[in-house]
Amino acid sequence: MNPILDVVVRSLCVYLFMVVAIRLFGKNQLSQLNAGDVVLLLLISNAVQNAMVGPDTSLQGGLVAALVLFAANFILKRLMFKNPSFKTFMEEDPVILVKDGVVIQKALDEVKITEDELEEAIREHGVDGIKNVKLSILEVDGNISVISEDEKDKQTHYSRIKRKNKRKYH
Repeated sequence: MNPILDVVVRSLCVYLFMVVAIRLFGKNQLSQLNAGDVVLLLLISNAVQNAMVGPDTSLQGGLVAALVLFAANFILKRLMFKNPSFKTFMEEDPVILVKDGVVIQKALDEVKITEDELEEAIREHGVDGIKNVKLSILEVDGNISVISEDEKDKQTHYSRIKRKNKRKYH
């Protein structure tokens, strides 16, 4: 087989494997990385690098592998944009965690967030407690959005902190 075509096929196989693995094991494998998660990510990248390029460790082989990964990701995003049922398969729906100051424990259990983690996220939004949260949602990207209400002037405040390391959930 042509060495370049070999790199293309290997890279596509690794990409598809990783997409399926992330879907099966949950997005929590990529969000809010702790030390163990960083080690896992580094080991996975090292393990699949050899699987993608095989014996071709040239600059050309690495660039072809990277190009294939970018193209595969672009195509996957396009498919998700054009096909709602495929998007639903690939991404979880947002999950309401708090409504009108009441924690929805079933939702926390489903997405594997402790109440302490939820309280931390709420404090990061500048809200002093769950009782002051009108609505808190775990978004599809792993971020927690918080809508609060100022008791003095009954004004609704929305804040969403874009985390570098997104929150884990399945």
